Amino acid sequence: MRLLLVEDDDHVAAALSAVLARHGFQVVHARNGEEALRALLPADKEPFGVILLDLGLPDQDGYEVCGKIRKRTATPVIMVTARADVRSRIHGLNLGADDYVTKPYDTGELLARIHAVARRTTSGEDTAPTPVAALRLGPVAIELPTRRVSVDGEEVQLTRKEFDLLALLAQRPGVVFRREQIISEVWRTSWEGTGRTLEVHVASLRSKLRLPALIETVRGVGYRLVAPSA
Repeated sequence: MRLLLVEDDDHVAAALSAVLARHGFQVVHARNGEEALRALLPADKEPFGVILLDLGLPDQDGYEVCGKIRKRTATPVIMVTARADVRSRIHGLNLGADDYVTKPYDTGELLARIHAVARRTTSGEDTAPTPVAALRLGPVAIELPTRRVSVDGEEVQLTRKEFDLLALLAQRPGVVFRREQIISEVWRTSWEGTGRTLEVHVASLRSKLRLPALIETVRGVGYRLVAPSA
């Protein structure tokens, strides 16, 4: 698999590239945002399987680069940064990032995340099960075939995984979904490290839908959707 590594620190890039190469990746190193965007252009090259994007770039804000990448390609993007707060994670996911790794990270964890996002993309398993065409939960309308969500008639823009998570919970309001079950059905992986990503997606959904009580945390178990009044 070809992998685009966007990292301005040559020492970090060299060490990580060596590890990735040992695991079968063909690494292309870009030192800044402009180099990263240029690397996406050649049409005669095999497309990248994953993009590792460091947010601390010298020429452009990493978030800005992520938005530009997402406009050009659907290649999975994993953000790598020292910013560990939930708000930064949500902002990255809203821009189209598929995952988020904070520094310092364990190399094994990073490799697992790379394989997880690559597997979801190549397997075509990016959609949660959708046995019905539409769901109505108070002011929230979910159109499963078109993947559109609206609140009080106003459309809300969700990422792929945010929609999949909401659709899963909404199909059985009031039922508690275990964290492991959600990760298995939405992320198609049993890797427990995805739990933090789940928390960030739940927080993002609460914020975007402006209904913080819609998704209830069942401590020690998982989450359930509480249908609001119309």
